[in-house]
Amino acid sequence: MAPNDTISDMLTRIRNACAVRHPTTHVPTTKMTRSIAQVLKEEGFIEDFKETGEGVKQFLVLTLKYKDKSRQPIINMLKRASKPGLRVYSKRKDLPRVLGGIGIAIISTSKGVMTDREARRQNVGGEILCYIW
Repeated sequence: MAPNDTISDMLTRIRNACAVRHPTTHVPTTKMTRSIAQVLKEEGFIEDFKETGEGVKQFLVLTLKYKDKSRQPIINMLKRASKPGLRVYSKRKDLPRVLGGIGIAIISTSKGVMTDREARRQNVGGEILCYIW
């Protein structure tokens, strides 16, 4: 049975893979997980992602990113903000800054999924999905 909260499932899989320093992790494909993976790639938190599988069993294979020889994960923390039971929305003026701009907030807006910086630039608010640093 698939989990109802695919975003939390995705974040947990990434968090667990980083904890044990796996090179890749598999995440069930949805439009939302694909959009979040695209933002993570653009912001440099993951190397790359690709879709595999066929029919209903489609997966995103995320290639995780680590720092040089120490193999410390680039992603230190993933935190879910908006949950199915408690949605968190923010107007464009009230968009959060994560660690003074070091981290990012991923926002679902009417113009698509984007970072808090991009949402500020495009002058849109939306649902705050998660924080990453």
